[in-house]
Amino acid sequence: MIKNNKNLSTRHLTLMFIFLMFFMSSSSFAENNQKKDHCMVLVADRIFDGFNLLEDAAVLFKGNKIIQTGDQITVREKCNLTLDLGDATILPGFIESHAHLAIQNIPHDKVLRHGITTVRDTGGPLQKPRGGQGSLRVLSAGPIIQAIDGYPLNIFGHGTGTHDPYDAVGIAVATVEEAEKVVKDLVAGGSTIIKIALEPGGETGAPWMSSHGHGEPPQTPWPILPLEIVKAIVNKAHSLNKRVMAHVGENIGVELALEGGVDEWAHIPCAEIREDLLHRAVAQNVTFVTTVDTLSACSGVHGNVHKLAHIMAHNSDSKSKFIYGSEIGHDNVPWGINGEEMRLLLHLTSGESIEFTDVLNVFKSVTSTAGKNLNKPLLGTLSPNAPADIIAVRGNAFERFKLLEYPDLVISGGHIIINEFKHDKKH
Repeated sequence: MIKNNKNLSTRHLTLMFIFLMFFMSSSSFAENNQKKDHCMVLVADRIFDGFNLLEDAAVLFKGNKIIQTGDQITVREKCNLTLDLGDATILPGFIESHAHLAIQNIPHDKVLRHGITTVRDTGGPLQKPRGGQGSLRVLSAGPIIQAIDGYPLNIFGHGTGTHDPYDAVGIAVATVEEAEKVVKDLVAGGSTIIKIALEPGGETGAPWMSSHGHGEPPQTPWPILPLEIVKAIVNKAHSLNKRVMAHVGENIGVELALEGGVDEWAHIPCAEIREDLLHRAVAQNVTFVTTVDTLSACSGVHGNVHKLAHIMAHNSDSKSKFIYGSEIGHDNVPWGINGEEMRLLLHLTSGESIEFTDVLNVFKSVTSTAGKNLNKPLLGTLSPNAPADIIAVRGNAFERFKLLEYPDLVISGGHIIINEFKHDKKH
């Protein structure tokens, strides 16, 4: 009798265990589904949707997508969870269009927590696009195509300790055939843009003219890609639906880039550029990534920005534009949003007086305009179906850029990364 009771008890416990495991599994499944499909409304005194500044507005996101941005009353009705941030500014997650995370071992989580939700890594080991839902979205250019014995390998070296040519800051080519193969390999490996170096060296104040811990830089001029190879790279990249950006620092490199049909300059050039070349760049619809702060010791960078802005303002047919880039990886800039880069861009691109449109353009350069430049027009916006990449700061970020360097809320693909508003009242 006792034996039978023991057997009964064992069977009973086994059934209870199975039921409990099933219940826990079902609950976990339901919880995961709830997280996947959760909605939240964020309300603040001001919202920048990537295009315009809205007052007393709200943004609704569900799962990893933006659903709606607009009038508070209308948006609030579509979800029962609201977080009112009060005197705060809500914005799309910012886009860093020129960084070197991989070769400088910059922690992705630190960059994300400081308001950058998307990074374009422009010179380093080739990697496929990754991240974006709870982690930093990283789009890789891969190694910079360069001349043999030229920049950047002559300064930085291979650095990775591997023998993989695509696992370095640069990759050298000597012929058209080699260049075309490299472009093809880069695109196949996940490159989102092809970057080339057109750098003979020697610019006063240029960071690449310092030792970088490798002794004195090689004597200039450095070897540089010939026009024939530049054109071959551009043509091959365009045939594979990829654009080409160039590291340029002075007139020789700029002229080669223009002759070769390069789409984008990775920097505002360090040395003063001839005005005829600047006019030609705007006429050819070149996109200019800024990095003005990290190149602030250069003799020509401020003047180049100001002149380009003036030329663009008087050429309404041009599609040239400025894209925010801070070159995360350099020691003199933050590992996140760089308020000083935004301030410099505002003052150098404005006219005799600063208009609100000028301020809007700076914010666009790091959000919607940057997303469009990445061929991802919803990225950097709070438009319907855009990724739920959202940041917020207390106060008015349009009056004080510095606030943006220390965001109080960061959301990546619907996942809350930091939330300093968490103790505020939820409705």
